[in-house]
Amino acid sequence: MPNKQLLHLVFGGQLVSPDSTEFVDPNKLHIVGIFPNYAEAYKAWRGAAAATIDDAHMRYFIVHMHRFLDPATDGDGHGH
Repeated sequence: MPNKQLLHLVFGGQLVSPDSTEFVDPNKLHIVGIFPNYAEAYKAWRGAAAATIDDAHMRYFIVHMHRFLDPATDGDGHGH
């Protein structure tokens, strides 16, 4: 299936330190959204990251949700 849905979550928040992945307050995470493919998720990630570029403690991430929903597949939709 060339157009297989591969869900990606884009979210971010304020980190304890710029070199950490620990959030100051997980209750205040900014959920940008869930996107049907990596390209759409990347566009959303870039927009969110650009909007907070002046805050070194703000960081956004892309989570490959499809890997958790179907752990038998990798990013290109083929089994391991």
